[in-house]
Amino acid sequence: MLLVHGGEAVADAPVLRTGGVPLVPAGFLWPVCRECGGPMQFLAHLPLGPTVISVFFCQNDPGMCDDWDATSGANRAFAFSGELSPATVPTEGETLLGAVTTLRPHPADSPASTPVVGRLGGEPDWIQGDETPACPDCATRMTFTAELEEGSDFTTSANFGGGGRGYVFHCRPCNEAAFLWQR
Repeated sequence: MLLVHGGEAVADAPVLRTGGVPLVPAGFLWPVCRECGGPMQFLAHLPLGPTVISVFFCQNDPGMCDDWDATSGANRAFAFSGELSPATVPTEGETLLGAVTTLRPHPADSPASTPVVGRLGGEPDWIQGDETPACPDCATRMTFTAELEEGSDFTTSANFGGGGRGYVFHCRPCNEAAFLWQR
């Protein structure tokens, strides 16, 4: 299933989107980069059935932290379920994208009339080679969940190094998620 540009949305909309404010459970602490210590940038809100995956990566000093690596500590994906509410956004750091864009599912076998900005399910379309992460809890290969393109314009664009692509994974039994990108 392709993800196409679906227009603008409010910052805390409970829909497939990039940007805005993450919806999180009570007690959530905004993730910080293990490399630079700064708060990470919220990238995507992916409601997938009873689970919501929220994706973050470090953009405090682009290129200095290994934000492309699933295990470096410079990015983070969370799998949430249950009651969620808008997170409190840190006042410092590069924490939010410049705009909120909805992602609308579109069948992969028919032409899209709006820009394709990613896809759900299937197999990853690797740029550099297979980097499927292992679940940190059970050590099995995680399931590919979504692919995200950089975005359709500067305000909605994620910094994947210019022409890169982000990959989201999920281990359903352990409810763990992971994120990485390639260029």
